[in-house]
Amino acid sequence: MPMPGYVFRDGQSIPDSELKEQNEGAQPGSSMDMTRVSTSTSSAIDTPSSSTTDGDHPTDSHALANADHDEKGAAQVNHQDKVKNLGWNEHPKEIPDLVGGLENEELWTLIRRFNKQMYHVKATTAPLLGGLDLNIADEDEFSPDKLRANIERLYMTVIIGLMGFGKHIARLRSWREPRRTAAFATVYALAWIFNFLTPTFLVTLIVLIIYPPSRPVLFPPAPLALVDSNTGGVQSPKAGVLGSHDSATGAPEKHKGEAVEQEASNFVSGIGSIALSSATGKHEQGDPDSDPLNKTVPDPTRLAMAGADAKSSAQGGTPNEHHDKTKQPMEDAMWGKMRPVMHTIGDISDGWERFANALSPTAPFPKEKPRLVLASVLVGLLAVSLFTTSAMVMKGTTAGIGMGFFSDPLIWRGLEWLNKNYPNWQKLLEIRNSLLKGVPTNAQLTITLLRIGEANKAPIPPPPSSDQPPPNKPATLNADEVPLDASNEEIHSAIHEDPAEKEATEVAAATTAGADAKPKHRHGERIIGFFKGTTRGGVETKLGVDKVRAKVGSSHAKNHLGVLPKASEWGPSGPVDFKGRYKGHKGWINISTAAAVPCVSWSRAESDGTGGAVEDTIDKHDKHVAFKIPIQEIQELKKVGGLGWKAKIVVGWATGKTVADGLEITDKAGNVWKLTAIQYRDELFNRLIAIGGQKWESW
Repeated sequence: MPMPGYVFRDGQSIPDSELKEQNEGAQPGSSMDMTRVSTSTSSAIDTPSSSTTDGDHPTDSHALANADHDEKGAAQVNHQDKVKNLGWNEHPKEIPDLVGGLENEELWTLIRRFNKQMYHVKATTAPLLGGLDLNIADEDEFSPDKLRANIERLYMTVIIGLMGFGKHIARLRSWREPRRTAAFATVYALAWIFNFLTPTFLVTLIVLIIYPPSRPVLFPPAPLALVDSNTGGVQSPKAGVLGSHDSATGAPEKHKGEAVEQEASNFVSGIGSIALSSATGKHEQGDPDSDPLNKTVPDPTRLAMAGADAKSSAQGGTPNEHHDKTKQPMEDAMWGKMRPVMHTIGDISDGWERFANALSPTAPFPKEKPRLVLASVLVGLLAVSLFTTSAMVMKGTTAGIGMGFFSDPLIWRGLEWLNKNYPNWQKLLEIRNSLLKGVPTNAQLTITLLRIGEANKAPIPPPPSSDQPPPNKPATLNADEVPLDASNEEIHSAIHEDPAEKEATEVAAATTAGADAKPKHRHGERIIGFFKGTTRGGVETKLGVDKVRAKVGSSHAKNHLGVLPKASEWGPSGPVDFKGRYKGHKGWINISTAAAVPCVSWSRAESDGTGGAVEDTIDKHDKHVAFKIPIQEIQELKKVGGLGWKAKIVVGWATGKTVADGLEITDKAGNVWKLTAIQYRDELFNRLIAIGGQKWESW
């Protein structure tokens, strides 16, 4: 059942008739066959320059993916003859290390978040000032789900990072780590006495940037949920047990990073719930003590604007738009301003990720160059600070304010000259194209890692998933290595669930289970059950009618076939063949990268899984191939929902089933192929964007 307030990613209507026209034209390197670069030529690609990409490698990401890496994982071993299955549909413990220098859990965390962030890309011929593709398009349309995804990213990167910084400050101020706090206090006092505060601060930053081993010495890491932000001491995690080290609540997780992702989702849902409660005037403190009707009706906060109108009517207001002339203009103004807000949030998250990847680079990206660039800027500031007095700073600041205030005509003439002679000067000044040039966001890092697997014909297996809840037990932690002023007993008590609370939880669960075993005749539950059963019947009837309409020839009905597969129909897919439908027919989507010309095709038969030409690898008795597209000719890829977002909410609530979504493929000629009811849709999307030589742009 979907979570309250959740807006589905594939929220477009089906089919989406509002596709914008895209630019057509040959892509750089359109004849590229994505073969492996030899060792003799790859030595010059170790640290590629953003300005030296050639026809064979249109971006730094492609160059790095095809380079010869010193430390190799299973996905970096070349397989020229056929596609290598590295463990798709296998247990995570049976999958070897995929990328050298990166744990599988960290790789899967990147891919899992990439799947939530990316679902519509277009190939572009525009020059890449930063050397990396998969940047967010300036014309990217706004949708509530994109805003949700960006706020979740903001939580997982910026907010969690600021929480960690705040707790480090709390630890220092608390004097619970006396030697570390005393060292900081002594250095600060000496710098203050000799008027060297700014140089000391800059020197510390330079050391932290260029010498990573200094970071755990100056700021010893500790589990985020274990540190009290007020006292700097040990606290019991909000989840009751320390099941994860990098989450704010310490909640247990099955795989690394899942707890933070759930927190981010609940963070956005909480904001939405508060906003809706405010819109509908929810005020429980003013409700009567006993009101049986109030306990049986649904919560109106989920009806948003309709609930607000209902409240206005109940108070004698006139919410009708014919009476309220501000309603529609205000709604239009708010929605119109949401796109720049969404872009701003995305830019903040991108900047944070780039700084993080510059300070702690992930292979195959260069490790030293980004840190040296950042440090060189601070070295210049350090040199200036040695000869700058406070009086000079004040004089310069006030002079700048005066020039900015009184030089408006001169400033505008200067901007006009720049716009005329250097049209892209603003883009060149962006931090991604200057100070952090060539440093990836997490999405750009992920697509590079995916391209590594494709360059070696060893597609990276998808993140593991399971329907089972995470175990309610603490994560592995050595109490002796926790840099907090607390005994082992105190730390052990904090990270484990309190026995009394555990017993009370078990008793409550047993009581609830026993109570649920007995039928309760509550009017509210009867009403909800009635509507749920009626809705379920309506859904099944509608899908049944679609089957009849599909046989008659309705294209809309064909797109709905198979969108609610039975549990028994979900089976293994990938890395070469993916179950999916085309024009309502069951079949397989085949990716043939071991063929002379890599292609994606659809046929009714499954191939042998080697990735060769589809005509040579499927059953001899069924060679019906509906379409075949050279991957290099793909211009646009767009994830689409199996149902509209409102229908998804209804179906999820009434049936509890998973909706199988679809994918639209557009080639350079403008032809569109729509595939529906795809199992492992995200994995198919990831393979298609990682195989070719296109320069992608996120929409």
